Amino acid sequence: MKKTLSVIMLTLLPGLALAAGEHGGHQGHDMASMNQGTHGVGQPGKAADVSRTIEVVMGDDMRFSPAHIEVKAGETVRFFVKNAGKLEHELVIGNAEALLEHAEMMRQMPDMHHAEPNMISLQGGQMGGLVWQFDQAGTVDFACLLPGHMEAGMKGGITVM
Repeated sequence: MKKTLSVIMLTLLPGLALAAGEHGGHQGHDMASMNQGTHGVGQPGKAADVSRTIEVVMGDDMRFSPAHIEVKAGETVRFFVKNAGKLEHELVIGNAEALLEHAEMMRQMPDMHHAEPNMISLQGGQMGGLVWQFDQAGTVDFACLLPGHMEAGMKGGITVM
């Protein structure tokens, strides 16, 4: 029964993510720097190419579980992301430099919200999906860029083999 429910949820997630749309809109915010932060870390994947699903849980303890993930170069992965906390959290994929830069922008503009293919933002108790293709070997980072979250330890890494 639990497996059947998981399959149903994963099937419905892309539609739910599209229905959710943007989470607030960035009045005039230029996302070019965040988009450059995905250079070398992959690209949005196609659902039809997903080879496996990885569950990531975000919590109010300011941690991701798991905090480290391994994938293969060329692999397309669906991240099934759950916010087990009560606070809003997000998972943003990028390189460390771009994530730090964008986290600083969010500290300066705390009401800033965005919707990009390399991220998912969830209110407490929500779940959603993100499909990403890792195109080359190396290290990819992810973090919650809401003010104070990354600084409190809400970050992780992906080793692309």
